[in-house]
Amino acid sequence: MRFRVGREVFGEAVAWVARALPSRPVVPVLSGLLLQADEEDGLTLSCFDYEISARVRIAADVKEPGSALVPGRLLADITRSLPAVDVEVATEADLVGLTCGSAEFGLVSLPVTEYPALPDPPPTAGTVDGGVLAVAAAQVVPAASRDDTLPMLTAVCLDIDGETLTLAATDRYRMAVRDVRWDPAAPGLRATAMVPARTLADVAKTMAAGVAVTVAFGAGDQDGGQETAAGRAPRDPRPADGVISFEGGDRRLTARLIGGEFIKYRSRFPAEFGSRALVPAGPFTEAVRRVSLVAERATPVRLTFGAGNVVIEAQTDGRARATETVPADFEGGERTISFSPHYLLDGLSAAAAAVTARPSATPRGEEDASAADPGQIRLEFTTAAKPALITWAGDEGLGSSGQGPAFRYLVVPLRVPAAA
Repeated sequence: MRFRVGREVFGEAVAWVARALPSRPVVPVLSGLLLQADEEDGLTLSCFDYEISARVRIAADVKEPGSALVPGRLLADITRSLPAVDVEVATEADLVGLTCGSAEFGLVSLPVTEYPALPDPPPTAGTVDGGVLAVAAAQVVPAASRDDTLPMLTAVCLDIDGETLTLAATDRYRMAVRDVRWDPAAPGLRATAMVPARTLADVAKTMAAGVAVTVAFGAGDQDGGQETAAGRAPRDPRPADGVISFEGGDRRLTARLIGGEFIKYRSRFPAEFGSRALVPAGPFTEAVRRVSLVAERATPVRLTFGAGNVVIEAQTDGRARATETVPADFEGGERTISFSPHYLLDGLSAAAAAVTARPSATPRGEEDASAADPGQIRLEFTTAAKPALITWAGDEGLGSSGQGPAFRYLVVPLRVPAAA
């Protein structure tokens, strides 16, 4: 194998694939990154550890086709440090040589015959704009749990209902839900998939607006066998719980789905609230961020709504206290509520991100003067002990879906002990 490729393109491709490499591979060969050079298809870089696979194709000047398996993380470290000139790669026996300007490296190749072939993509479910899916994933992923002892809570549920794709995640203390428009593979398609939140976050980092992303998922191969690059079939050490694939441009990432059934998330949202506040998104978020500097891990940020404003306060007993006042429009009976500053800031940031992907319903200059200020966050709650809802004031949802705002963030308040 021998090829020449641009350093920037090569480095970006290696870095993207390397993110999918296992930190602790079951067998050493799974730490490898597979390079496959073809005169027609260019250069393909891929990895697979029976859980996650990543594949990207880039243009390259291939002089001799072939393949090689190299230590993936080492190759990523090398490409990050190379000078800005073309890279030449050539194999000789069990050594892979890499030359870039005056820099030369020799990597001992891993046995290609023992490396598993990438899984075939499952049946297509539909396509969605990469930029829209990236924003939706960024809004929802933070609400997923990081506790691996409860796998279902570490997932983002993809809920398909015809032309609406809903992403939902929860860690029991907050829940984030986002609806997006998409093109289903079949009219009236109904399906759900539990995607590892970390996988969806990695996918979102590489999505670009205007590039269609194909989403595909289905049940895995129950016989546990996988063909390898050399035709051998080692047994898959993991159960086949189904696979999901995200493919956009020349990149494809697959991952095993998480088994189980997601909670009935739609029923968790109250039909109405007793109190409602509209606050300016930027000033309110920054005020919460500043005030929360004095809050410890279990210390809440308290919001007290008054006539035309909200007082934001936090304190650490015996150490510090902070307060700040921000304008607010408020109506309702309950005026005080407290939140974990981390959960509150996640919700505010995610709600504000909704405006990034929100299509304009009217031509510029013809906005409805009665519409809510597009720079406002809506906070709704009933009591200081029941979950509160955070949404974007200008978010009117997908219209015919009838589910309210396209993005909804439900968060459980923190109860503040009464002062002695």
